[in-house]
Parts: sequence; structure tokens; C-alpha cells
Amino acid sequence: MITYAITDPSILSFDTLTSDLRRIKAKGATMILYRDKGVDDYAEKAARFVPAARAAGFERILLHDQPKLALKLGAEGVHLSSGRIELLSEIRESRLSSVVSTHDLSEALSAQEMGAGMVTLSPLFASPGKGTPLGEDRFREIVQCLEIPVIALGGILHSQEIEKALALGAAGFASIRYFA
Repeated sequence: MITYAITDPSILSFDTLTSDLRRIKAKGATMILYRDKGVDDYAEKAARFVPAARAAGFERILLHDQPKLALKLGAEGVHLSSGRIELLSEIRESRLSSVVSTHDLSEALSAQEMGAGMVTLSPLFASPGKGTPLGEDRFREIVQCLEIPVIALGGILHSQEIEKALALGAAGFASIRYFA
């Protein structure tokens, strides 16, 4: 099962980077994404994040929307926003792993056709500011149409949501708040 922690300032502070990463790892995350859409010094913080996450034992470390920076810093992959899917060709050429954020069948199929390694599909459950949940039936239908791993995202706070996502065909789950 893929256990994917997505960071934001609510669960990761650079003042307590080592202890925050240990806490996230202790909750079972094997993959981690450094994501902070509101920071001006992303590259500098990513340069601290990658070695710290490696030292904490994460199997895969991803950066958000920046393949060149991921290569430079030795991250394993890149997580692309749905609006940045055009970067997949650059990621494939670099041999980095890729995850693309998707929210419907059309986005997920496009990501697969363009060579994404996996997708997040969201929101499965209610999540603040993420719109109407896909619901279990629609989520299952989309998963069944794809050949690449689908990671459930959105409203996953407890083991019950994880179990439900897996039962719907997800290869794993991603969350911010589960790892808080």
C-alpha cells in the first residue's frame, strides 16, 4: 500500500523540520511531498527538506511542480498540479517518478496517456475547500478505467477511510491531515 504524506505549513515547520519528519514517518508514510504554494523561497527550503526527509527514512521524496529542482536536489520524483501536466514529458526524460493530481476521469486518463506514473484522485471524501466529494461509486468507476496506480486523496483522517479507499481499488492513500 502506498502511504503518501503531502506537507503544507500546517504539519511541517522548518523550525522543527527533523521532529516533524519523524512524526510523519512514525505515522506510516513511505512517500512524502514537500508542497508549500505560498512560500517565496521554495528552492532553498526544498534543499533542506530533501536531505532531512532522506535521513528520516522516506523511500520516495517528491517536490511540487519542479522537475529541474527535483533532479538537482536528488529527489525521486515530482508531484504535478493538474494544471502542470505538460511537464510530464520533461519528467519522463529525466527518469524521475511522477504523480499527477486529478479530480475526474478526463484528467486521470490524460495523465495516464501522457505517461504519469500514478495519480492522486480527489476528493474521495469531504475535505475543506476541495469541493464536492467524488463519492465511492464514482471513485471506483474511475479507478477501474485506469492502468496506473490511483492514490486516494481528500478527507482521509482515520483508518476507516483508508480501508474504504483500498476496498474501492486505490493503491494507497495520500493525506495532509492524517499525518498531522
